[in-house]
Amino acid sequence: MSVIEGKTIWVTGASSGIGQALAQRLADHNNFVIISSRSRESLLDVQKASPKRIRVLPCDVSDDGAMDQAGRELAELTDQLDLVVACAGTCEYDNGLQLDSASYRRVFDANFFGVVNTLRQALPLLARSKAPVFAAVGSLSSVVGFPRAEAYGASKAALGYFLDAVRADLSRTCLKVVHIRPGFIDTPLTERNDFDMPFLMTPEAAAERIERGLARGHSTIDFPKRLSWSLRFFGFFRSLWFRISAPRMTRIRSLASRQ
Repeated sequence: MSVIEGKTIWVTGASSGIGQALAQRLADHNNFVIISSRSRESLLDVQKASPKRIRVLPCDVSDDGAMDQAGRELAELTDQLDLVVACAGTCEYDNGLQLDSASYRRVFDANFFGVVNTLRQALPLLARSKAPVFAAVGSLSSVVGFPRAEAYGASKAALGYFLDAVRADLSRTCLKVVHIRPGFIDTPLTERNDFDMPFLMTPEAAAERIERGLARGHSTIDFPKRLSWSLRFFGFFRSLWFRISAPRMTRIRSLASRQ
C-alpha cells in the first residue's frame, strides 16, 4: 500500500470528516501533522489519538486577518512544510433558486477564498521543502451542474480553475499542485442532505484514497471511480445530462413556483 511517511504536513478542516480522518491516518504513519479548523476543542479531541505527532492550530480559513495570524503561528510550529491538504469547506443549497448573495459569499469564502488564504500562508514554508505538495479538496459536483448546488458547485469549479492556474504559474518550480475531487462522503455536511447519495463512502475510506493518490504523485485524485466515470461521461456529453438526468433531479417545475 502507498503511504506517506516522515513528512511535515498541515491539514485544514481537520476537526471532522475527511480532514479529521486524513490527519489521523497521516499521524499514524509517522508524520508530524498540524491540524486546523475553527474549533479548538474539536481539534484537541482529534489530537488525543496521537498527541506526540499532532499539533493544534485553530483558525478560520475564510478570515484574512485570522489567517495572517495563523501564518505567524504556523512558522513557530515548523520551519518547513512538505505537504498541505486544504480540506476546510462548507455547503449551502439554493432551494428554489432564491439566489441569496449572502449565502453564495459564505460558500465561496470557505471553499474558494479559504484555499487561497491557506496557500498564501503555506507557500513560504513549502518553499523550504525539497518536494513540496499543495492539495485542495474540490468535488465531483463541479463536473456537471447539479440542481440546488449553484453556490457549492460554482465554488468548487472556481477552485479547480485556480489550482490549474497555480500549477501553470509554478510549472518551473518543484511545487506539485493536486486537485482532490471526492464524491459523497459520510460527514456532518452530508448528513443534512435530503436526497439519495450514490456510492456514499466513509471519511476513512476517502482518507485512504487521498493518501494513496498523494503518495503515487497524482495531480488529480477522483473517487469513487464509478461516480467519477459517470459524471465525466455526462460532462463530455453535456446535452444528455440536461435532457435526461437534470429534469429528474430538479424540484422546480415552473418559474412561477420556485418556492
